[in-house]
Amino acid sequence: MKAIVKAKAEPGGLEFCDVPLPRPAPNEALIKMKTVAICGTDLHIYNWDAWSRQRVKVPRIIGHEFAGEIVEVGGNVKRFKVGDYVTGEGHLFCGVCQMCRTGQAHICESWVGLGYDCDGAFAEYLAMPEVNLWMNRPEVKPEVAAIQDPLGNAVHAVFAADCVAKRCVVFGCGPVGLLAVAVLKAIGAAQVIALDRANDYRLAMARRMGATHVLDDAQIDDVPAAIRQITGGKGADVVIEIAGTPPAVRDAVRSVHPGGDLVLMGLPNGRVEFDISEEIVFRAIHIHGVTGRRIYDTWYRMAGLLQSGRLHVEEIITHRFPFAQYEQGFQLMRGGHCGKVVLEL
Repeated sequence: MKAIVKAKAEPGGLEFCDVPLPRPAPNEALIKMKTVAICGTDLHIYNWDAWSRQRVKVPRIIGHEFAGEIVEVGGNVKRFKVGDYVTGEGHLFCGVCQMCRTGQAHICESWVGLGYDCDGAFAEYLAMPEVNLWMNRPEVKPEVAAIQDPLGNAVHAVFAADCVAKRCVVFGCGPVGLLAVAVLKAIGAAQVIALDRANDYRLAMARRMGATHVLDDAQIDDVPAAIRQITGGKGADVVIEIAGTPPAVRDAVRSVHPGGDLVLMGLPNGRVEFDISEEIVFRAIHIHGVTGRRIYDTWYRMAGLLQSGRLHVEEIITHRFPFAQYEQGFQLMRGGHCGKVVLEL
């Protein structure tokens, strides 16, 4: 079968290779891919940054966002059958550690990441454990089904705090930030303020996806003051930080009103310093660290939102390419003038 492989330990280093067709283990299903989507993690691997150099062993089939059809099942698979239309949870978890047994499998003590710790979904076929599979409703388009991983990140972040009828801010209008904007609109946030830095393309997308206000923080001297002005002098009830830069995190902390919620999902590339006593403790700020998707609470919430007809995410899928033209998709992602990029098989 054909697969997109990180073949060389260097920037770029992707090859379109012939690799052996996987065979499903007794607890696995073999999935024929319909659509895959490029994630920010894939871009990190493409760029071969410090995280990738430490984490990924080449050669590695990358990718973890997908939708496809089951073509074969192992002998122990009970709940899925040939022909089922599925996607999957990309965090492979043990099921027996304390985290897994207390409903927190997304932070399993020994979790494995599909597409970086083990071979992933950028291939014509993928063998995946039954416990990681998710059944899609027939009306969900494959390109939407394929982006449920980042959509789940957004749902997890938004539901980490009570955002209904609240004044909410999203720092960072990458794909997950844009999806968070859409989720906030769907659940009835009173205000949705979206920020990004010098990217008019994504700020315009944020407006289309439901932001009531958009701010280019490159044009603002005092971001927390600008947010207080929009929110009637109060500051935000909930701030969701996804940009992952030290300045954005500092501004996010200072944009929450006393007693409000700060949701941290972005991954800063350096240390972030602020005054714990004055800015957190004496202001009684609630901090929520969010990673991945709660397995499977987030998936059920996400499915319910999509089924409700209130959550519209098609706008975020801006570019589609044939599978073999993956390089064009990665170059678009590097430039930042896109939403989600999907590859069709």
